[in-house]
Amino acid sequence: MARTESNMLPLGTKAPDFKLIDTVDDTKKSLDELKGTTATLVMFICNHCPFVMHVNDQLSKLAKDYVSKGIKCIAISSNDIDNYPQDRPELMKKNAIDNDYIFPYLYDQTQEVAKAYEAACTPDFFLFDKDLKLVYTGQLDDSRPGNGKPVTGKDIRQAMDALIENETVNPDQKPSVGCGIKWK
Repeated sequence: MARTESNMLPLGTKAPDFKLIDTVDDTKKSLDELKGTTATLVMFICNHCPFVMHVNDQLSKLAKDYVSKGIKCIAISSNDIDNYPQDRPELMKKNAIDNDYIFPYLYDQTQEVAKAYEAACTPDFFLFDKDLKLVYTGQLDDSRPGNGKPVTGKDIRQAMDALIENETVNPDQKPSVGCGIKWK
């Protein structure tokens, strides 16, 4: 496993807009349609990355725990499917169903959305407030495949809880680590 760290987009950055195909229901969806009333978590993930597979259960749980609090999750895969066919849209749909994702799993065929977000790895997380300003970017938690630490989502949960409580999100944020996005 090659380890790539996230680029840490500057806090306060406005969420880049997009309109992408949701692989589960095969419809185009925009950020404006999908955003939450309290916050929006944009996650760059893919099917085959061991770092993503390590946290899949927590991603599903996170979305279920926070949707009633006005926080919506959006997953995007931007990987090159010619060289990584396991990340094809029909397999993204299967992965979303198998992992009980309640959030859209969008396909970024041109990779323009990943570039706009400066996404570097899978998983890569971007939490935006109700005005779509970036308040958190970085790791889900300290767990990595094989390090023995439990997957809790602690870092992102703390940031989400701060938004819910109208508190400032801690600006001391650690980059996510995962497989590099598979660029064309």
